[in-house]
Amino acid sequence: MRALRLHQPGPVATAPLRLEEVADPEPGRGELLVRVGACAVCRTDLQIVEGDLPVHRAPVVPGHQVAGVVEGLGPEVDGWSVGDRVGITWLAGFDGTCDRCRSGRPNLCRRATFTGWDRDGGYATLTTVRADAAARLPAGLDDLAAAPLLCGGVIGFRALRLTGLDPRSSGARLGLYGFGASALQAIQVAGHWGWEVHVASRSTADLERAERFGAASVGGYADPPPRPLDAAITFAPVGSVVVAALKAVDRGATVVVNAIHLDGIPAFDYDDLWWERSIRSVANVTPDDARDYLELAAAIPVRTEIVPLPLANGNEALARLERGEIEGAAVLVPEPVGPA
Repeated sequence: MRALRLHQPGPVATAPLRLEEVADPEPGRGELLVRVGACAVCRTDLQIVEGDLPVHRAPVVPGHQVAGVVEGLGPEVDGWSVGDRVGITWLAGFDGTCDRCRSGRPNLCRRATFTGWDRDGGYATLTTVRADAAARLPAGLDDLAAAPLLCGGVIGFRALRLTGLDPRSSGARLGLYGFGASALQAIQVAGHWGWEVHVASRSTADLERAERFGAASVGGYADPPPRPLDAAITFAPVGSVVVAALKAVDRGATVVVNAIHLDGIPAFDYDDLWWERSIRSVANVTPDDARDYLELAAAIPVRTEIVPLPLANGNEALARLERGEIEGAAVLVPEPVGPA
């Protein structure tokens, strides 16, 4: 098979990913062999490739937003058949026995492993996935449309759940701080639930996009919304944005921090946290999050902005992501595609 492999982290300007011919993977016990149809590019991939996240194995094939079809079954696989369509997310494995796993939170398992970091991911023509970590792709979602849902979409959905707001609470006021690919999907889910969404960003283009997707109001991070918010989600990896969101939410509200890294939260007045406001992080996703979100996203349906690129252009995709040139999601496909 062909795969983009990272042997040594380095700046994306140096093209650290190598396109190589390697042996086809063999599915192990409880695993599926997947022929990759599309793999969306994530900022976490960039952090792994450039070494901002420590190397867990080398060489490694990045990519954790994988849509494809089951091509083979390992021993002891139940409920899957060759030809089934399948999605792969960031969470690659968990022990299934710890208190977190037993309480339905395998995303918090201390033995959790991650796709494209601990095991090979989807920047390839073939990959493998644990059957219990995989998600079925609903009919009506082709691979290009499904791939961007499998990280930013799913984790945005989990962040929506962690706000504590009821999907049946039509009119709930939600703030989205930052408006990249994940927030673009979150606003569509919130709108489907009848929530009123207020978007803050320092990017004029992002604010214009938010208005097109139904934002009730837009503004800068320091601009107060028309009324206090019932909850907020921050997507920008900047601690001062968390403080801005706290200032904007009502009593008893939660600010969910949707970021794998944060540059530190500056000191702030306790009055901004007082009245039982809370700050909560979101870490990874569960298989149930992925399955529930994919069904919902197909039903809405959630729209994504996609820039398809050939697998060989993985370094270019990451470089364009780093430079902020990708609107929506870059998606690598094994077969050549037209210019983007």
